[in-house]
Amino acid sequence: MTELRQLTALWHHYLSRLHASRDEDGAVTTETAIITAILAGLALAVGALIVAKVMAKAESIPTD
Repeated sequence: MTELRQLTALWHHYLSRLHASRDEDGAVTTETAIITAILAGLALAVGALIVAKVMAKAESIPTD
């Protein structure tokens, strides 16, 4: 569960950077594109963690 808290903290940090990176016109900058890619990668990592934990729990259920 600690990994999930760390990823959540990173998510909030990068999300705040994403909002801060917009200029007056709201144009997408290179920094915004990079942060978006990082957020997508973090989302995939969180999804992989959840799937791994669910699969481990499902495999521990006795079927006899």
